Amino acid sequence: MPAEALSEGGLRKVARVVLLDPEDRILLLHGHEPDDPADDWWFTPGGGLEGDETREQAALRELAEETGITDVDLGPVLWRRTCSFPFAGRRWDQDEWYYLARTTQTVTEATGLTELERRSVAGARWWTCQELTRAHETVYPTRLAELFRRLLDEGPPAGPVTLDTEIV
Repeated sequence: MPAEALSEGGLRKVARVVLLDPEDRILLLHGHEPDDPADDWWFTPGGGLEGDETREQAALRELAEETGITDVDLGPVLWRRTCSFPFAGRRWDQDEWYYLARTTQTVTEATGLTELERRSVAGARWWTCQELTRAHETVYPTRLAELFRRLLDEGPPAGPVTLDTEIV
């Protein structure tokens, strides 16, 4: 397994993608605990930096691995978040940057998943803002519906917005 980059505080550096299609739908992955599919949630594509790659490079690589989507226009960093959560028998402490991206490619195919991802990612789905607002499922970051609405109404922020730390 490649070495993952850590931030100064020892947090795992993560790049995530807020991917929008031409209809302004957002792509979310459906994940669950590897040994408990009932413990599930939705989340944006992305993952940890490997070696000396930049966050932009990691965002595009992770998006390609998790969705098969490579025809994207990567935009600015929308949000930054620190989070800590249990998953697959360990605690993950992360410094996440969320990039805006647009694509016309809406068919997904997860061809580059790691062994752990193959055991814990159940699929992908495009969501409208209205569907996400009405969702009863767990979604991360927890304020994603509100953030997505603001993004569609106001466009990207002038600079990255720091989200509240989430500890699960």
